[in-house]
Amino acid sequence: MNPISLEGKVAVVTGGAGGIGRGIAESFGQLGARVIVADSNAESVSRLNEESSAQGWSIEAVECDVTKTEPVRALMERVQSREKRLDILVNNVGDTLRLYKPFEEMTDENIDDLFGILLRHVMVCTREAIPLIKGSGDGGSIISISSIEGYRGLPNIVPYAAFKLGIEGFTKSLALELGPFGIRVNSIAPETTESESIRPSRWISPENEARIPHWIPLGRFGRPSDTAGCAVFLASSLSAWVTGTTLHCDGGSLAAAGWYRLDDNRWTNTPIIEGSGI
Repeated sequence: MNPISLEGKVAVVTGGAGGIGRGIAESFGQLGARVIVADSNAESVSRLNEESSAQGWSIEAVECDVTKTEPVRALMERVQSREKRLDILVNNVGDTLRLYKPFEEMTDENIDDLFGILLRHVMVCTREAIPLIKGSGDGGSIISISSIEGYRGLPNIVPYAAFKLGIEGFTKSLALELGPFGIRVNSIAPETTESESIRPSRWISPENEARIPHWIPLGRFGRPSDTAGCAVFLASSLSAWVTGTTLHCDGGSLAAAGWYRLDDNRWTNTPIIEGSGI
């Protein structure tokens, strides 16, 4: 049996109509899974369904706001009714909501909104999915998309980093609960990734483009396919003995921990210096 085949598996990917989520959905579909994408953007949902139909993909997108309990419950009921099983859940939804400001200026509403889209939905979607995955009888895989920002300081949107790191505690703890059922629980922490909502390449002025390889050890920003590759590993039998852990899909950024490579291949943690080249 092909260890990376997902034939006969059913997967739900939240926020999968664009960016990293879509990369994951397409990768799962190409490996034989039946994929249900839950996304709140009606236009993106419609576009994905049209493309899926034209390409013959086994991907169906449905409009669903996963930050609210009732739509999530309805989604899982739909999966149960139509697919009769669920093998893979990917909690991909996440956003900064453009709430960039000092923490002392964060309102209760700001904190609640970030909690809802970054951590609460992971808990709600997972809770509602567990009975379906258990009922499938073949174990399963729950994957949550965290962020490298949960593992380093992130000023001016402090709750984002806090809630993203909260996914790790959730992942480790739930992995212990679900281990006896053969259900694996893991997370992926990507570095900044080029997607529809985030375009880091647009932040860089032309005169600074040559410096990108100095900022990230593997020399570029992330691509949706990078995180999708990690998700395929965690969803397939390749990771049959992997649970309760986080894959850092970050091009080496966390390992660098603030160190930058100079033009002459020396390294510095104080890049704004004469002749640094960055």
